[in-house]
Amino acid sequence: MKTRTLLVIILALVCGAAAAIGVDQLRQRAIASSQVEMTTVLVASVDVSRGAMVTPDVVKVHNWPKSMVPTGAISNIDDAIDRAVIVPLVRGEPISESKLADKNAGRGLAAMIPVGMRAFTIHTPHVAGGVGGFIQPGNRVDVLLTTRTNKNDETGGSATTTLLQYVQILAVDQSLDPSDKNSVDPKQMKSVTLLVTPDQTAKLDLGMNSGKLHLSLRNPEDRDESKARPATLAQLRFHQERPNPSGGMGQSVGKLMGALAGVVSSTVSKAGEDEEGAQEKAAKKQPRYAQIRTLRGLHRSTIRVERTGNEWK
Repeated sequence: MKTRTLLVIILALVCGAAAAIGVDQLRQRAIASSQVEMTTVLVASVDVSRGAMVTPDVVKVHNWPKSMVPTGAISNIDDAIDRAVIVPLVRGEPISESKLADKNAGRGLAAMIPVGMRAFTIHTPHVAGGVGGFIQPGNRVDVLLTTRTNKNDETGGSATTTLLQYVQILAVDQSLDPSDKNSVDPKQMKSVTLLVTPDQTAKLDLGMNSGKLHLSLRNPEDRDESKARPATLAQLRFHQERPNPSGGMGQSVGKLMGALAGVVSSTVSKAGEDEEGAQEKAAKKQPRYAQIRTLRGLHRSTIRVERTGNEWK
């Protein structure tokens, strides 16, 4: 048998063995994937809006990997029927207990109020038109209270304070869901419903009847307590606010000025050190001893003096 023929046979055997190993590995992977433990969960068959009731036509039972089942997921359709949705559901997502109200909570807004909380509606146009109509159900806001007082008191006649912080918007007018346009016409807004505690309900009622309420929109991730101090008309009469130094151009300019100050300081310091070094070198170059010759008639004499610093002795 020729050498070339032998090499071809060996190469064919190697290729065949490699293909067989690859096919076997693929088969083992397929078997392993088919052995993933599955279970059944209840998922939304369509998008379900906030405040809507769960009915058989908006949910279905679906197979789901057991290791990926969310905490509190519902598997029995009877456990979800006739319950209000408190968090909007997206088509295909598992339905959990935390996204539904209790069975006995009823329908509509009442089902979305947690036990121990209250829903309070503000009918002030100034609040309804707050933030240019960009307030939507589900947003978080701060509630500001503006009151008018005697012009002769310490406030100067008016004051504004942050009454409540990080309050959730339950509804805007009669809508429980955010608008698709991400904004609402302020002229058409007549009320805003807030989710508050019983104590906060009393404060809102007193504030609404004693002054004007306004809303300040918050980032939903901003949960920190605001340190804003009450503002009075007496403070604002001659107040001139400085530009905000944090963030944006102010921060860049601040960093640039700091860098320039560092460079100038370093340059001045280096120049001072160079000057001191030059003085020391010059002092070292000066002679330590000197001689003074005197002539008196035909008599000559020499006096030797020593330098200490800049003085001669």
